[in-house]
Amino acid sequence: MSKPYAEVIGDPIAQSKSPLIHGFWLGELDIAADYRAQHVTSDELADYLANRREDPDWRGCNVTMPHKQDILPLLDEIEGDALAIGAINTVYRGPNGELIGTNTDARGFLEPLKEELAGEHLFRMARILGTGGAARAIITALARHGFTLVVAGRNPDKARALLDELAPDGEHHAVHLDHFAEPTDFAFDDREGCLDLVINASPLGMRGQPELAFDWSHAPPRSIAYDIVTDPLDTKFLANAKAASFRTIDGLAMLIGQAAAAFEMFFGAPPPREHDDELRALLEA
Repeated sequence: MSKPYAEVIGDPIAQSKSPLIHGFWLGELDIAADYRAQHVTSDELADYLANRREDPDWRGCNVTMPHKQDILPLLDEIEGDALAIGAINTVYRGPNGELIGTNTDARGFLEPLKEELAGEHLFRMARILGTGGAARAIITALARHGFTLVVAGRNPDKARALLDELAPDGEHHAVHLDHFAEPTDFAFDDREGCLDLVINASPLGMRGQPELAFDWSHAPPRSIAYDIVTDPLDTKFLANAKAASFRTIDGLAMLIGQAAAAFEMFFGAPPPREHDDELRALLEA
């Protein structure tokens, strides 16, 4: 007998941890449904959606690279932050069968920063390394929370264009990624009362990718290092941050947070977040 299912699509897709996350939650809640990984190339994307529209068991999909922007014109409706971000990471069925695209990346990214964001600060600054789909969500989210942004990419013109599109207000800056690679002797103040983030929003440091060249002399005192890479979990970027005595946040924080929002859209129930420690242990094994 068939049963409801959702899935994650991308190219490549074998590395995705989403089936383990959603499968764990389905098991904890004793929901009779599946969550799968489906390899979909760019040429196959339109046919994939057309086929899934006709499948009554399909509840939706998470969307990974390289489809987060290409999928936009193939959907019936775009909601929430996805319209502002200009990228989709979740598709689910509406009440009349329509395909609705949304983006839970911003929500997932902000989740481990809730305590800090609830406080008052004299100044908030984020150095965002990367200009891809995840960076779009992070730029949008942090601009709304009053951060001055420095976006670094291999193409500074692309970084500038992202800022002009997603965060047109404020004195934000675009620089080349190499700007942060070499040591600096800049004398920061102690940043008392400020909130500083240094975020790897790129695939650099991921297994099979070059390392991200970032010298931690560019980070103000009390900065928080945040890496969205999940494989490996303890990246060189984070290891170097820890060695320099900075607080760190790993990629599982964002991954679990964004998955939680999608899970409820797919299966109609909030995931059992009281089991996060157990879930993290499975993901880290």
